[in-house]
Parts: sequence; C-alpha cells; structure tokens
Amino acid sequence: MRTNIKLTAATAATAALALGLTACGTASDPGAGADSGGKADESKALVVAASPTPHADILNYVKDNLAKKEGLTLEVKEFTDYVLPNTATQQGQVDANFFQHKPYLDDFNKKNKTTIVPVVDVHLEPLGLYSKKAKDLKDIKAGQTIAVPNDTTNEGRALALLADNGLITLKDGAGTDAKLSDIADAKGLKFKELEAATLPRALNDVDAAVINGNYAIEADLKPAQDSLALEKAEGNPYANFLAVKEGNEDDARVRKLAKLLNSPEVKKYIEDTYDGSVVAAFGAAG
Repeated sequence: MRTNIKLTAATAATAALALGLTACGTASDPGAGADSGGKADESKALVVAASPTPHADILNYVKDNLAKKEGLTLEVKEFTDYVLPNTATQQGQVDANFFQHKPYLDDFNKKNKTTIVPVVDVHLEPLGLYSKKAKDLKDIKAGQTIAVPNDTTNEGRALALLADNGLITLKDGAGTDAKLSDIADAKGLKFKELEAATLPRALNDVDAAVINGNYAIEADLKPAQDSLALEKAEGNPYANFLAVKEGNEDDARVRKLAKLLNSPEVKKYIEDTYDGSVVAAFGAAG
C-alpha cells in the first residue's frame, strides 16, 4: 500500500521540535537500518522519503514492478518540502531519501551539520521559466516581476537560467550559489524570492517564475512544452539522486534499490512517462 505523508515547510519546525519527527515515523522499527549499530535486517522494509513527483512515482514503479524480484520490500513516504526528508534521514526516521541534487545537499549539510551522502544518480528535472502572461521570452520586459526559488542553490540555478537566456547579466565569478546581489544588470526586471514549492501558485501574481521540474509537473505544467526557457540536460550538475546518512551506503537494501533505480526498466519508465520533462541521468545499460 502506498503511504502518503505530505508536510509543508510551514509545519517543518513544529514537526521537528514538538513531535521529534514522529510524523515521519514508520510502521517498521526506525532503528532497523544500518545506522542502528549493526547490520541492517534485509527483511525490513526500506523506507524512503521522496518528493511526490517524479521521485515517489519512480519509487512506486520500482516497488510495484521490480522490487519483489530483488527481494526488496520498499516503503515510500511523500514530503512536499525540501527540509524534512534530510532531517528525517539524518535522525533515522527514514532509511533514505530521493528528492535533491548535489549542490542543494552540500549546502544543506553545511548549514545543518548533517551527514547525508549521495548513493546513485537517477534523473534530471530541467528547471524552467514559466508565465501565464508572456508567450515568449521577448514578452518579458523591464518593470515586470520574476519569482525565483529562495533556497541558495536553486536560486543560483534560476539566475543562471535567466542569464543564459539574456534576461539578466550576472557579475563575473558568480557561481552556483549566486543570489540577487550577484546580478550585475537586472535590465529593469524585479525579483520576488519564494519557497520553491509555492512558485506554481505564484504564477497568477507575478509576470513569470522559475520553477523546479517536479513542482512544475505537479502543477500540470509540461516543461518541454510550456516553459519559456528550459535548462539543457547536457553537462548539467543537478541530477537528483538516492541519498542516505553517511555509513548506510552499504546497507544491502540500499544497494538493491540503487541497482533498480539505474535499471533499463526505470530508464524506459522515465522516458515513456515524462516525455522529456524528466531525463534519466544514467546510461541505457543501467
């Protein structure tokens, strides 16, 4: 049975402090993973925190079609924010997570003193610029407002997309963690920083918004068709991956899931399901 737990960033502090993340707990023993001080019990379900789309969808495809043959019991828990999956993984409330890219994880670990590590790359969700008012990039004019994600790495990624498409100019040396102060020439545009998950809803209130691929898909946007500008997949450092708390990489259940997530079957599922809006980050051979 699919397990759905949807927690917003607004409830993150309450859930973490007041409940000790019990909202993220599982029916299985939270201490059953490799982090409990001994070898993981392979008969226990591997509990993975994931964003609903496409991460949980991909995991549920694996659970329903591939896991049994590998002797893997998989439990998927959905989160709608970018904080609790890592916190729950660090605290052992879940065994792994699947929702983020390396620049975001590096920033999160640094700021929160967590020790989450990537296991295997799975897919890329191209970041896109969307608008309900503009039909083309040429329609974006001085005086208009563009909303961007407010977390460090995704804001830098959004600004790079805008710069690559000639809407702004960034200062020399601005890297993946660029922020609004790193804009050398805004070309008359105004910017609004919002939590990534809220950006699709903000499209009615701004002239355009840079939206993460998973949130665009959840909002029934088709990145390959509806975006005014879209990240290129080639050479992109923002592949999303399966991640665990450091020390749990060799959990046999994690290794089984990593193998399945890089299988030809999953690659075909991604291609057939998302039509270019989500791109596999591994080769056809798995």
